[in-house]
Amino acid sequence: MERRHFLSALGIGAATAGLAACSGGSDDSGDSGGSGGGSSDSGGGGADGGLITIIVNDPSNPYWKTEGDVAAAKAEELGYTTTIGAHKGDTNTENTLVDTAISNQSVALIMDPANADGSIGTIKKVLQADIPVFLINAEINEAGLVKAQLVSNNAQGAALGAQEWVERMGEEGTYVELFGLPSDNNAQTRSNGFTTTIAQYPDLEKVGEEVADWDRTKGHDKAQSLLQANPDITGLISGNDEMALGAIAALKEAGALDGIVVGGFDGSPDAVEAIKNGELAYTVLQPVAQFAELVIEMADDFLRNGTEPEEEKQALDCILITEENVDKMTAPFTYTE
Repeated sequence: MERRHFLSALGIGAATAGLAACSGGSDDSGDSGGSGGGSSDSGGGGADGGLITIIVNDPSNPYWKTEGDVAAAKAEELGYTTTIGAHKGDTNTENTLVDTAISNQSVALIMDPANADGSIGTIKKVLQADIPVFLINAEINEAGLVKAQLVSNNAQGAALGAQEWVERMGEEGTYVELFGLPSDNNAQTRSNGFTTTIAQYPDLEKVGEEVADWDRTKGHDKAQSLLQANPDITGLISGNDEMALGAIAALKEAGALDGIVVGGFDGSPDAVEAIKNGELAYTVLQPVAQFAELVIEMADDFLRNGTEPEEEKQALDCILITEENVDKMTAPFTYTE
């Protein structure tokens, strides 16, 4: 089954036509039916296949790339065609991609929402088109709209990572934090989890914080600024791996990485390598590969059988990855006992 990809960028033109025509599979010419569920063999339902549209954030980040790829592979295994779109955190781009999903008569929409509040109106538009919506990785601030919201247990993961970080710090020292994208509820949840755990240790002092939007380049630049303002820090805790890896690069450039404990969050392949190299103290694995498959199974069960998920909001626990168990990472974002 052919998988078609459309990785959008901000400022794109004619995105609706582009999404229908672009192909990342073996047939690069496209076809008049695009990936659409409106073609004669789709049937518009699970039993006869149809188009499942998958919208992620930014596939240049391996976390979101895995999210889209795993979901698409599972959907195709179950007999659907798929299209992957990317909003890159922009609600206008997300809205355009959703318009295309509707015009292509998608049988279901799987989405990592761009904004906890700003995506709500877009989702309501999909529901008006009688297309079921399943969210992954990030939540929206309104319950009762979508069939399911599957996320990592960010509070549990943040506490897990922060406790490891505290132990690596010897329960004392000065530190800084890199904060994720403010419009994503996960950023605040993780930061709150860090603070709640670290606050139990009075000899740990936070001396700075910068927003780096989950981005490696911004993580580098913001860590550079934090280090210049606080040259004596002994720790840096980060809301995700990309920011942490950017910070490691900045610390290495300054000759300051030795003696500074850096903690990450995601379980990305580059973070795994950084742990093996002794540069990153730990990461917290989000089970993205697991919930990307699970959300497709839920959508398929609903389309074929009308089965509603037992609970709308479901959180899957995270796993601490250190040098002691890093070799159990057997594939991107996949941990095997």
